[in-house]
Amino acid sequence: MTIGRVNPAQRLEDQGITGLGNVYYNLLVSQLMEHAVKNDEGKIGLGGTILVDTGKFTGRSPQDKHVVRDEVTEDTIWWENNRPMTPEGFANLKADMLEYMKGKDYFVEDLYGGASLDHRLNCRMITEMAWHGIFMRHMLRRPARVELDTFMPELTVINIPSFKADPARHGCRTDTVIALNIKEKLILVANTEYAGENKKSVFTWLNYLLPGKGVMAMHCSANHAVGKPEDAAVFFGLSGTGKTTLSADPNRVLIGDDEHGWDDKGIFNFEGGCYAKTINLSADAEPEIYATTTKFGTVIENMVYDEDTLKLDFDDDSLTPNMRCAYPLFYIDNASPTGVAGHPKNVIMLTCDAFGVLPPIAKLSPEQAMYHFLSGFTSKVAGTERGVTEPQPTFSTCFGAPFMPRRPEVYGDLLMKKIHDSGATCWLVNTGWSGGAYGVGSRMPIKATRGLLSAALDGTLKTVAFQKDPFFGFDVPVEVPGIDTDLLHPKTTWKDKEAYDAQAQKLVGMFQKNFEQYVPYVSDAVKAVAIG
Repeated sequence: MTIGRVNPAQRLEDQGITGLGNVYYNLLVSQLMEHAVKNDEGKIGLGGTILVDTGKFTGRSPQDKHVVRDEVTEDTIWWENNRPMTPEGFANLKADMLEYMKGKDYFVEDLYGGASLDHRLNCRMITEMAWHGIFMRHMLRRPARVELDTFMPELTVINIPSFKADPARHGCRTDTVIALNIKEKLILVANTEYAGENKKSVFTWLNYLLPGKGVMAMHCSANHAVGKPEDAAVFFGLSGTGKTTLSADPNRVLIGDDEHGWDDKGIFNFEGGCYAKTINLSADAEPEIYATTTKFGTVIENMVYDEDTLKLDFDDDSLTPNMRCAYPLFYIDNASPTGVAGHPKNVIMLTCDAFGVLPPIAKLSPEQAMYHFLSGFTSKVAGTERGVTEPQPTFSTCFGAPFMPRRPEVYGDLLMKKIHDSGATCWLVNTGWSGGAYGVGSRMPIKATRGLLSAALDGTLKTVAFQKDPFFGFDVPVEVPGIDTDLLHPKTTWKDKEAYDAQAQKLVGMFQKNFEQYVPYVSDAVKAVAIG
């Protein structure tokens, strides 16, 4: 039975998906919540939120992501970073999943991936779980109800958490699988309830699709000055570097917190919502995000709560440190209603240097920006993982290697061209340690980081003098009004200057070793600015 609003020429039957039970098309959040509760997928929380537990999988499974290797993808996919799947294996997986679906109820949401009218992707999400439909209604962008009558899907995602893949028959690694077939415009997800797989699969698809059109796909947050969408900024950064926190500036308009494109007109958000970590979330530090945890329809994922009062425990990470909430962007007061802005005037690359070597801010040339973009450096610290007893470098190219289907230099070249064409100023911002490595020094004061970012965004840094860093070659401001001058020059904050030199040289060596893999693929101009 077909229930809900859908293009009558684009029901699941028209896609070869037949024999199902009830198919619920484009239900509203309130309707999906009713089904989620009825199906025992979750329970209603304070303010009308939905409380869910994803079971065994509380995060993504990047090692179980596969791309079908065929004549379309053979020369365009970065195979060293993406597991191949044979067309035969995918065909078996698809046939087995479609057979498994027969007689069961499913939920379909037709949504847009991307705020740009020129580049948005029509996505059809077919989900076994009603709350996954709620999640994707938040995370992607919703068509007007009348647009659903003519909606034509350009990408279909089928997610069946109760289905287990067969590695021998399907050619995958385990019984959990995320399989992308570029030729068929189809993604299959099985044996994981973690909702983030849905949104990241669409992001990966856009990361493949858009560069072929000359559009840069970015794992970044973005904002713009109030009343000035032409004064935009993007913030690249891995987890723990402050990407979400620093872009959520109450004095600027939030465009988005995770995934964006950059075309000839400017930047645009891929999403229609936010998927925020809630561990240690507080009303004082991040009041707007905190407020969403009691707003209607917000998905509260893997959080401990009091069974009687339903009050959330933001400090209990016994289920996972990766506990999250998902909500629509319009729940944030200063969020952009359009999700688009002009070309960024500033490009910020965030790193958390636990070695205590990098300055809190440095200016990069376009070539240096490509170098640091390809490097994607941050660091793990003792206690974050078993066996980590001293700072360890983490290099995740393009600040999001798991989501990059093409080779890194494809994105790096695009970024460098966009920076050249737009005249954007590039900055490396270190939110890590000063005065010594982790365990000796102290974390960079957030007040100083915000002050330096404000100085970069409002143009104050254009008026100050810079000097070249002897180890990394980028330009560091000599003095900045309102900022402790010693903080700007890390060596001065170390008691043992020789120890700083040794630590800096050690980090330089790590950068050099990591960058060796890109040397055959980058221009002489980028090689010329490579560290060391």
